[in-house]
Amino acid sequence: MHADGPMKQVGKTPRIALVDLARGLVLIAMAIYHFAWDLEFFGYLDQGTTGMGGWRLFARTIASGFLVLVGVSLYLAHGKAIRWRAFAVRFAMVAGAALLISLVTYLAVPGGFIFFGILHQIALASLLGLAFLRLPALLTLAVAALVIALPNLWRSALFDPPIFWWLGLSALSPHSNDYVPLFPWFGAVLAGLVVAKLAEAGGLFGRLAGIGTPRGMAPVAFAGRHSLAFYLLHQPLLIAAVWSFAQLVPPAMPTAEVRFRSACERGCSATRDAAFCAAYCVCMLDRLQGAKLLDSVLSPAQTGTALQSSVQAMVNACTAETDERALDDPASP
Repeated sequence: MHADGPMKQVGKTPRIALVDLARGLVLIAMAIYHFAWDLEFFGYLDQGTTGMGGWRLFARTIASGFLVLVGVSLYLAHGKAIRWRAFAVRFAMVAGAALLISLVTYLAVPGGFIFFGILHQIALASLLGLAFLRLPALLTLAVAALVIALPNLWRSALFDPPIFWWLGLSALSPHSNDYVPLFPWFGAVLAGLVVAKLAEAGGLFGRLAGIGTPRGMAPVAFAGRHSLAFYLLHQPLLIAAVWSFAQLVPPAMPTAEVRFRSACERGCSATRDAAFCAAYCVCMLDRLQGAKLLDSVLSPAQTGTALQSSVQAMVNACTAETDERALDDPASP
């Protein structure tokens, strides 16, 4: 979200077309992922498809790349001197857009609304990132590594109340359609600052400033220059397109039981064998139906912390039960 502004402003590094191009390519990748998510939401892809395997890795790569570019852009805009007016205008735009996203998604899908997504992360990370503009690259890199590692090394139930969810250190993972908490994702922005500092020290930015947009890539670079507008508009347009298609060619909807077992076994197969997953998912299905929670689990509009706690208890029980059964009779699923 590189701020546009007069080139004569103090501290402003000349705009680098290749940075805009990189940002545009990441935005296109984001749109591809969101299109797949929309297909899943409307029933054209199996539930859970975009949250597992290659799609999950794809989503994390996109978010990481975008946030690294936020760090690079922050340094390009304010590395020589913080341009407070330009920063304030950009911060207000991004923070305002983040609040708008929260409001709209709360009204549309209250159980999975976006309370701290990538725009919220960008707003906060841009503010915190100002403190690292003058610090040595090595120190910034060390802090980045700590921010990225911390949620993998330590989490606590102390951070389970919703007021702390933005930190990313709670024992439970809050449900949201876009969850990009401070830890570990601020580390990607700091990594972008490190890249920018090293590029500046090596004279790379000066050389890149003389390179224009490659032929045929002007639309992509244009999207990169107007990344906030692209981000806000692309998903409503994609949803409208998929919804319109669904009115003409409705998806074939399997039963709730089939959808759950398919998603459950696909997720389970990432860590356990097929026999275990088959028995485990039958156990989970039975328990969810017995507690009348199956529809809630399959509906993003009805999820929440209480439901997560109930489901986690079932996960623990079914895991233990399935493992015990395998020990008693290794030949049986």
